[in-house]
Amino acid sequence: MDKRIGTVTIIITDRTSQAQKVNQILCDCGEIIIGRMGLPYAPGNLHIIALIVHATTDEIGALTGKLGTLPGVSVKSSLTKI
Repeated sequence: MDKRIGTVTIIITDRTSQAQKVNQILCDCGEIIIGRMGLPYAPGNLHIIALIVHATTDEIGALTGKLGTLPGVSVKSSLTKI
């Protein structure tokens, strides 16, 4: 299967209960993550993580699917072929 490169944006609204779970999922999928940037947004009590990924659509779907099941976590991805 062809690999794709893209971005995954994660917005966490419940950092207290979800940060450890999000980080564990990202660690488990670390081989597909090229880069990661995290930004707290205090006025909105949000925490935003932007990922650059390189993997198959199945691998990226597994990552976003696991993250998307967590309450207080929103995930969006954008992919392109190389």
